[in-house]
Amino acid sequence: MTILLIGILVSIIIFLLIYNISIHKKIQQFNNLNRQANNLRVLQDFLSTIGECSSVDEKIKKINDILIEKYEIKYSTIVVFDGAEYQVKASNVDPKHWETLKKLQDVPIFKDSVATATPKYVTVNNDSERLPYQEMEFGRAKSAIFFPIYIENVYIGYWIIESGVPHDFDNIDTNIFEVVKENIVSVLRTVVHQRTLEAIVRKDLFTGLYSEEYLYTEGKKIIDKYTTSAVCMFRITNIEEINEKYSRKLGNQVIIDVSNFVKNNLSKEYLFIRYMGPKFAIVFSGVDTDSVTGFITDVKNELEKTLISLPTNKEVEEIPLEQIDRKTKKKKEPIQPKVAPKLNFVLTTYYKGTGMEEVLKKLEQYIDNADKSENDITCI
Repeated sequence: MTILLIGILVSIIIFLLIYNISIHKKIQQFNNLNRQANNLRVLQDFLSTIGECSSVDEKIKKINDILIEKYEIKYSTIVVFDGAEYQVKASNVDPKHWETLKKLQDVPIFKDSVATATPKYVTVNNDSERLPYQEMEFGRAKSAIFFPIYIENVYIGYWIIESGVPHDFDNIDTNIFEVVKENIVSVLRTVVHQRTLEAIVRKDLFTGLYSEEYLYTEGKKIIDKYTTSAVCMFRITNIEEINEKYSRKLGNQVIIDVSNFVKNNLSKEYLFIRYMGPKFAIVFSGVDTDSVTGFITDVKNELEKTLISLPTNKEVEEIPLEQIDRKTKKKKEPIQPKVAPKLNFVLTTYYKGTGMEEVLKKLEQYIDNADKSENDITCI
């Protein structure tokens, strides 16, 4: 009887052990799934940030705020090399410590981390000690993890998280933060391209209009307030003829007068840019193509019956004899050629979340492949 009871107890114990192991594995699986779900939510927040914020710096600051909130990090700092020097792009640390934080790549303890592209964990054992990179501070941070950031094998900066508690990161799963770091890299890769665009946005010398890059940066903030917008591109089709038959100066004057007319008759909420050469683009934010056809028709009709000439310079100190009329004794006014621009318009719809550059490319291809004599308004 005793042996039977012992056998039953042993069986129960074995069953409980197996059951506990099974439960433990399920808990681990659940935790892994929970972490993956959390990482996915963070990534979704990152992606939303890319779309919502306009400037590169705003995006990086928002990303850092998300990290602090979602992962309950005491201090988080993102430092990026801007081509000239390392800059603190986002941090919740008091700015008086930023000079130290943007020089961490030069600290000996982190140099191996940068060279091997691996994270480095540092901590202290008691409150009287300080971390190796701290120069003037003692009480703020007592443990930290340094993550070097690479884009396509090029070192561009680092992300450092800090805690005011010694050994606070001893048992933390750094794999989670490696995933987070990769998400940061993905975002930075995107904003690096945007930074390049922001740097090359310029105003045209003749017309004072922004270049096309404006539509991908600041302009995008306005356009993406709406689900759809009408996008129009037009070309002055006889500009080459004007340049060759008369002069390039007259051609430039045509470009100036045409752009000024459109600009003066266009609502400020719409975006008007010089796309390239005699090609211009208008984005009618939040408006459908049918609603702008009337406006485009009016603009086209008015411009094509406008005669444009070079402005005359009446302030001449000395008048050559050959330019003086012998009968009236007055200066002969030179005959200025007058030309009327011919315009070809193409119109389409832009949908929020799609590539504006692809829309403009499609319009440009139509304009460029159209017959030179085409002088119309076309929807595609």
